[in-house]
Amino acid sequence: MGETFSQLGSLEEVNKSILSQDPAIGSKATSYSSTSSSKFFSSCVPCEGVAGGGFVTCPTCQGSGEIPQELEKQLVALIPYGDQRLKPRHTKLFVFLAVLICLVTSTLIIFFLFPRSITVQPAGLNSSSVAFDDVDIHLNTTNVLNISNRNYYPITVTQLAIDVLHLSLVVGQVSQSLFLPIGPLTSKQMFYTVTSSILDENTYKICTWQKIKVHHVLLHIQGTLTCSYLSHSEQLVFQSYEYVDCRGNSSVPHLLASHPP
Repeated sequence: MGETFSQLGSLEEVNKSILSQDPAIGSKATSYSSTSSSKFFSSCVPCEGVAGGGFVTCPTCQGSGEIPQELEKQLVALIPYGDQRLKPRHTKLFVFLAVLICLVTSTLIIFFLFPRSITVQPAGLNSSSVAFDDVDIHLNTTNVLNISNRNYYPITVTQLAIDVLHLSLVVGQVSQSLFLPIGPLTSKQMFYTVTSSILDENTYKICTWQKIKVHHVLLHIQGTLTCSYLSHSEQLVFQSYEYVDCRGNSSVPHLLASHPP
């Protein structure tokens, strides 16, 4: 019994020291303590009358007491060790799903944004025209390019540079800026025209000599196509050999090659 009263006395002194900070609170509040066989002690202020503006309901007294509002943020909640709130639910499942989503997302990004090949295939001669002067042969040729985009994002053709060679000599050049968008997994045909001037005497005789039935000039075409995609530019090099009939003096369209698969 002596130990119990001494513990009650110490609790009362603590309550008085806490409540004595505000004279208005101390005048309205009294100490309340209880004992049981399990020696569980709780200290709170009993509800006497209507709670004032400076008091809040004491959560540790099961609604039967009040504490000063200034001490509300100093309360500490004690949760039993076996409480379900301390046991995370489905933590492993959530972690597995998060990792799986990250892997799937990164795999899809890499699959769709991974750069694939852009192919350029000369499709042949579309039309040509020839003109003669005293020593020169002037050829205007229109050729076709098949451009295939195998990426999952669009590309844009921005520039074309062509060199036409005859007997290892450059006889025609063209360089032009373009804006030709090509969608993902699609192909397009592009036409370009080059004017060439051949100064070779033997070639001039072949094209103008009436006794010769075949009047063909072999042209070696070298080109560079510039494509841009995803803030990146790529240059594609291509070349082809074309036989041009230099006897006629008119433009004759030829059959176009089909789109590449």
